[in-house]
Amino acid sequence: CQHHRGQETQSPAAFPKRARPTPLSPLHLWGSVIALPASAIPVHPSPALCCPGCRQRVCLDRGMDITQLSYPFPPFLPPPRHPGVHLLETVSPALTPLPSAPLQDIRNTVGNIPMEWYQDFPHIGYNLEGKKIYKPIRNKDELDMFLEKMENPDYWRTVQDKMTGADIKLTDEQVDLVHRLQKGQFGDVHFNPYEPAVDFFTHEVMIHPVTNRPADKRSFIPSLIEKEKVSKLVHAIKMGWIKPRKPKDDTPTYYDLWAHEDPNSILGRHKMHVPAPKMKLPGHEESYNPPPEYLLSEEEKLAWEQQEPAERKLNFVPQQYRCLRAVPAYSRFIHERFERCLDLYLCPRQRKMRVNVDPEDLIPKLPKPRDLQPFPTTQALVYRGHTSLVRCLSISPSGQWLVSGSDDCTVRFWEVCTARCMKTLPVGGVVKSVAWNPNPTICLVAICVDQSVLLVNPCLGDKLLYGATDQLLESYAAPEEERVQPVQWVTATIEEHSKGVRLVVQHSKAVKQVTWHGKGDYFASVVSDNSNMQVLIHQTSKRWSQNPFRKSKGLVQCVLFHPIRPYFFVATQRYVRVYNLLKQELTKKLMTNCKWVSSMAIHPGGDNIICGSYDSKLAWFDLDLSTRPYQLLRHHKKALRSVAFHKHYPLFASGSDDGTVIVCHGMVYNDLLQNPLLVPVKVLKGHAMTLDLGVLDVLFHPTQPWVFSSGADGTVRLYT
Repeated sequence: CQHHRGQETQSPAAFPKRARPTPLSPLHLWGSVIALPASAIPVHPSPALCCPGCRQRVCLDRGMDITQLSYPFPPFLPPPRHPGVHLLETVSPALTPLPSAPLQDIRNTVGNIPMEWYQDFPHIGYNLEGKKIYKPIRNKDELDMFLEKMENPDYWRTVQDKMTGADIKLTDEQVDLVHRLQKGQFGDVHFNPYEPAVDFFTHEVMIHPVTNRPADKRSFIPSLIEKEKVSKLVHAIKMGWIKPRKPKDDTPTYYDLWAHEDPNSILGRHKMHVPAPKMKLPGHEESYNPPPEYLLSEEEKLAWEQQEPAERKLNFVPQQYRCLRAVPAYSRFIHERFERCLDLYLCPRQRKMRVNVDPEDLIPKLPKPRDLQPFPTTQALVYRGHTSLVRCLSISPSGQWLVSGSDDCTVRFWEVCTARCMKTLPVGGVVKSVAWNPNPTICLVAICVDQSVLLVNPCLGDKLLYGATDQLLESYAAPEEERVQPVQWVTATIEEHSKGVRLVVQHSKAVKQVTWHGKGDYFASVVSDNSNMQVLIHQTSKRWSQNPFRKSKGLVQCVLFHPIRPYFFVATQRYVRVYNLLKQELTKKLMTNCKWVSSMAIHPGGDNIICGSYDSKLAWFDLDLSTRPYQLLRHHKKALRSVAFHKHYPLFASGSDDGTVIVCHGMVYNDLLQNPLLVPVKVLKGHAMTLDLGVLDVLFHPTQPWVFSSGADGTVRLYT
């Protein structure tokens, strides 16, 4: 108070007797604000603060800044956050503390320090025992926080208390206060910042002291009350009534696991002892005069001698003696007794607990195939005409035409719906691979024959379409200076042009596979060679070829372009390498867990691939999950020759040398937490085994849930 503040430099004796501070008074801290419990604040309808020195009540205006009254602050009270925010609010006569002025939270014992120091620790201070006070468990990840944000209507007004780590929901008054402070206004609604200033404390120094009384005696003599308290504590410690905290015992404690065991339990220790098996009682064959059927003939005796000792039914040969006196000593007697003794006390035995499991529970619960329709179930058409095994198939983007390549040195073009052969193209060599351009605006088929790739315009379907394809190929203008290329691009002769051949890409070695990029301008070819020239990428529009790899990583089996991203998949015998064509670097190396990869297909979404192998395994890879197979399927009994994905339906198929095509449901979910669902739904049969070969290639229709298969029996079959 003003009266008290002016005299605080004077001697305490100047105060009236009732105003003198008592020794050890926790309330009388000069020039400080005391945090009192609500019950200790005097009941008065207006905001008030009692001066602890002279008990004079200081009435506070709503606009008065309490920092002018009490400064400096003691270490246990944080300074006011903002001018106009009062530490003491009005106390109602009902003695209920207001919610807007809560007491200081005593859970945090670290004081007023930056809480960032504790952000990496699980605790936030220590209690009286010296043990850590742990923060509330906050194990919510981003997904949980987002869900809470969506579901909790009070999420926007919930804040975390940095001092205790707890979540606090702001009241309406506190939200209004925050809004006012954000706008730069004062915390109190009723505060008028433009009131005339009141000079509470004069700047003039007083010349005469109010009193010159000598200091009181009790202010410097040791307190008798304190002395009495300390002596009581010392006496209690001596008598053992107060025990100081014991140091923590760090010696490890050991527990006897079997101390309180139920002797009647089945798994009791003594019950686990299994007695040695009893010896078999002697039978007729041990007799000195056995019946004739127990005596061995010469052949049986010879066979008994040639057997291993462990395989013999009897350890001895039954013999016949005239009388018991004529029986000689048994030569293996001591040896067998010794083995029996060892068996009795050294042979470890254990009781096997039988687990009663229903075999049905061990089979994974998969949906029924009829719930996963549509998928191909029946053979609809057989495309006959080839005289030797049909190695490869490809289909036009519209799904109207099918092309097949065979060992009879011909390529045949079929109409899908009628199984009619529209065109036969003799190519003068075994056809290893065919690929129809996936771009629907281009009518072009790439065919691998011996050491060259033929680009053929089949001239089927829309005349405008295949006419535009020829115009596109003829519009090529050769560059002025010849570039060095790993292959030769040769324009077809007049005779070849009449058959449909437009360009011939001549390689140095035999070509075994060709595949197009999704845009339809680039295609890749695989050469039977062990050098770095195995894989070549060609651009049709510029008639330009390049070798993307500097060194060989093994024998390449097949290659594929990613359907969406600029990735290139290269399958060797054991691994599948994924290259980024833009960055020109290896992105992933997949371990197939197979001895020899035969074929590969990529899911239209681009995040899953399947690999077939000659050791009859099909490996499904989830590229986001791991470099090892998510699942290995062993449905076929012989080598897999080909695998394929459907473009739109969740189906994939595999063809094998056992003459069957197995169609599986392979659902890939957008939710990354849900694993793909792989269910085999149908085994399709129909191809006859020829030269120990069955199905050589499988292919899905681009729009319908139909599958084509080509076999060693010279036929192509359509299952719908």
